[in-house]
Amino acid sequence: MTTLLRPLAAALLAMPATFALATPAMADAQQTIVIDTKAPAHAFPHLWELGFGSGRAALALRQSYRDDLEAVHAITGFQYVRFHAILHDELGVYNEDEHGNAIHNFTYVDQIYDGLLARGVKPIVEISFMPKKLAFNPDALHPFWYKQNVSPPKSMEKWDALISDLTQHLVARYGIDEVSTWYFEVWNEPNIDFWGGIPRDESYYDLYAHTARAIKGVSPRLRVGGPATAAAAWIPEFLAYTHENNVPVDFVSTHGYDDEPVDRLLGKDQPLRDKDIREEDRTCAAAAHVQQQIEHSATPNLPLLWTEWNVPGRDELRDTPYVGPALAEAIRTCDGHVKLLSYWTFSDVFEEGGVPLHPFEGQFGLRATGGINKPSFYDYALLHELGDERIANKAEDVIVTRRSDGSLSIAVWNLNEVGKPAAAKTVRLRFTGIPRDAAVSMQLVDDTHSNTRALYAAMGKPQYPTPAQVKELNEHSALEPAQTLHLEGDTLTLNLGTNALVLLRIQR
Repeated sequence: MTTLLRPLAAALLAMPATFALATPAMADAQQTIVIDTKAPAHAFPHLWELGFGSGRAALALRQSYRDDLEAVHAITGFQYVRFHAILHDELGVYNEDEHGNAIHNFTYVDQIYDGLLARGVKPIVEISFMPKKLAFNPDALHPFWYKQNVSPPKSMEKWDALISDLTQHLVARYGIDEVSTWYFEVWNEPNIDFWGGIPRDESYYDLYAHTARAIKGVSPRLRVGGPATAAAAWIPEFLAYTHENNVPVDFVSTHGYDDEPVDRLLGKDQPLRDKDIREEDRTCAAAAHVQQQIEHSATPNLPLLWTEWNVPGRDELRDTPYVGPALAEAIRTCDGHVKLLSYWTFSDVFEEGGVPLHPFEGQFGLRATGGINKPSFYDYALLHELGDERIANKAEDVIVTRRSDGSLSIAVWNLNEVGKPAAAKTVRLRFTGIPRDAAVSMQLVDDTHSNTRALYAAMGKPQYPTPAQVKELNEHSALEPAQTLHLEGDTLTLNLGTNALVLLRIQR
């Protein structure tokens, strides 16, 4: 351990959580939660770790990207990853000869998907962006650092041929049984500046129809969907279009972030409109709203994939222990509304704004530049331990689950809401249905446990951490071994610091 890191690391890593009755100084707030272990339960698929987002396709060729993918896969077992720009010119997918004849080249596409599958991850194939020589407007470049083209195609015939050829190639290479488990998503956020068609909605619907029919023309077993909009937009209109025009659609996808305005996510005239919805609950309020829109459409049974989500971006919150309680809250409230809640992104190997200058810039990922595990990385590791059956509980700050071996796995948290003063909290858990004085194992992430950002600051915030420094940071921020506690009769008292996330396990 470096000289700079040693004092703070010792302080941070030697401070166990307090589990006695709260002192007055700690008791800024008190809460009692009754946990009835015999309460009704329902299936609890891990919607938050089924898939993750990442930057653009070309990044998947890098070792740093693949290292981060392997690390996150190891703690979550996630099945899908989504990224932009599989058709970007840097991958050489589309060209034309001197006579204007199309040339398709899938060399780098194969390397990208081979790399994912070798690591146990399947793609959500986002069909984007427009190859320059196929673009109606070759100069329609988005301001992102990698300057993707957002133009519609100059020829729908050539677009159809490209999509058909790409799909046929994927099926030939990987087999229909494999590719039929993937998702094909048409474009990215066509309701904003990622799409240059005029009018945006009608031109996108036409692009979607052509793309979906080309994919289904290869095999009806392949799954295609959209509209992949920002802020949960266009869902009723999109589903009306696909139904009225007999256009294939197997799933609905859209996006939403916690710090988006309520009006933008829910609409100005909707009954759900409520300006008091706190930021931490906005995405899942929008998800419930979209689910209702799907249920009221002519195709009411389509699954909803929320293919981009993250906590608020201000104050570099995404690099802090805040993510854990905010994620737990999203899991609690999105359960039953979405099939997939895809955190954007699993890694800070990410260049929409350019090459990162240093780690911990408030970027989206679970791992900072250089492969440094953020607190959010450990939050996902904790929540992975939740069971596959959720036991009903009305409390807002707890998720009670049962694992396949009959043990209980319980998440408890203290969420410091955005814009509210920070405060510690005492939580008393009162159990029914388990033996008195039962043993309980506990792990946590908070300001003084697995807070890599604090350790990085103690190291002097090196702009370019060496591999040895990265290793040191990850070793000394790793989750501590579970502590064994015991109920006092039927009660466990937790004193939770700001933005603490605790995972409890009780054996059968």
